[in-house]
Amino acid sequence: MEMADVTIHVDETLTEEHLARISEAVRGHDGVMAVAHREDKPHLIIVEYNPAQVTSAGLLEVVTAQGVQAELIGL
Repeated sequence: MEMADVTIHVDETLTEEHLARISEAVRGHDGVMAVAHREDKPHLIIVEYNPAQVTSAGLLEVVTAQGVQAELIGL
């Protein structure tokens, strides 16, 4: 299985609760293997995923559907 990762930059300052909701939404998407963030950089979400099942653009849509502005970085 091929794996890829992407970093998503969220433009807003997130509460821990909001970050948890976003991470849960991303984690629940088909093809996502792991979602991580560092406590000192909560605006960065790292997603490991199977590109045969989901695209980085699709993951970005999952994040922005949570009511935040975000963009992909590190492509």
